[in-house]
Amino acid sequence: MKEKIIAILNELRPEFDFNEPVNFIEEGMLDSFDVINLVNELDSQFGISIDGVDVLPENFSSVDNIISLLQKNGVK
Repeated sequence: MKEKIIAILNELRPEFDFNEPVNFIEEGMLDSFDVINLVNELDSQFGISIDGVDVLPENFSSVDNIISLLQKNGVK
């Protein structure tokens, strides 16, 4: 799952290294438009529907947080 998420992030913003242990939002690696595109891609790739209430910066600030969000939505 982690590799797939990193691949999606790299497709969205190839200029950044998403393997770095930094906050993607605070470091400016992802903006609000990127988060919306990421939600759409995660929904599509993992066959889920992320609720609007879960579209919060902290849920997309790291690969681990994205994994937690996906697991909350039933992805194993």
